[in-house]
Amino acid sequence: MMWLALAAVVAGLALLVWSADRFVDGASATANHAGMPPLLIGMLIIGFGTSAPEMVVSALAAGQGNPGLALGNAFGSNITNIALIIGLVAVISPIKVHSQVVRKELPILLGITLLVGYQLIDGFLSRTDAWILLGAFFLIMGWSIFQGLRGRGDSLSQDFEEEVATHAMPLGKAIFWLLLGLVLLIVSSRILVWGAVYIAESMGVSDLIIGLTVVAIGTSLPELASSLAAIRRNEHDLALGNVIGSGLFNTLAVVGIAAGISPLAVDPLVLQRDWVVMFALTLLLLIMGFGSRGKGGEVTRVNGVLLLLAYIGYTGYLVSTILT
Repeated sequence: MMWLALAAVVAGLALLVWSADRFVDGASATANHAGMPPLLIGMLIIGFGTSAPEMVVSALAAGQGNPGLALGNAFGSNITNIALIIGLVAVISPIKVHSQVVRKELPILLGITLLVGYQLIDGFLSRTDAWILLGAFFLIMGWSIFQGLRGRGDSLSQDFEEEVATHAMPLGKAIFWLLLGLVLLIVSSRILVWGAVYIAESMGVSDLIIGLTVVAIGTSLPELASSLAAIRRNEHDLALGNVIGSGLFNTLAVVGIAAGISPLAVDPLVLQRDWVVMFALTLLLLIMGFGSRGKGGEVTRVNGVLLLLAYIGYTGYLVSTILT
């Protein structure tokens, strides 16, 4: 059965990434046909689409009584997005931060990281905690949309216009990919969760570790693909905006939905180890994004190498806990 579970994880991840991409393409094109501004399409639909794998996987894991997998996936994805994806992208091409929307969202991401850390202190995420996170999510999304529409000349808005143009397709085809992508997202998530839980139980490894490593990397692949594509087109703010938007979705919506479906008992290690790493990386990204006095923010190649080393060190430590 182990080989079947491994095959389920590999096939589930591959199908999850492919279906998320199709879902984003279909949803973006459908919204464009409906006359939605490109900035809204980018912030809401593309942002939601790249976080859809984490959302569906964590919701299923919470519903099936695997809180470690649900939280590990959400927090692990944030750590992977900042340390691995931003680190890798910055090594390839330093990321210059021009967008005011991005600069305003970085302190918000740090603030909600502190909020969820406070909620973890009692070792339990209740439905009340879930409603607070989801309420904050809708408030921040509303504020971000308002800020974005006020700054139509913002560099992020221009990046999204180019991004939406690349996903143009006839309405019928767009709706087809939207629906098929959504169905396959759910199916592939079920396959992935089953495989991951089976492997964790068979090897005596906590589902938290599986969620923080294998599942987190797999569900972060859409962000990696979109960030690399953005850098190739010289859309630096879009590359960073993808990660910040995903962080907001993961911390507020993914954790909020999971805890809303089934309140989560939280391993103390989540706060003492994983949240601390996530907070430290978010703070580092904030410092890099704002830059020194008088200069624009930039994630340099040196910063990128440091982020990659942090990711290797963290993941190496997690693996060592399995081997010892």
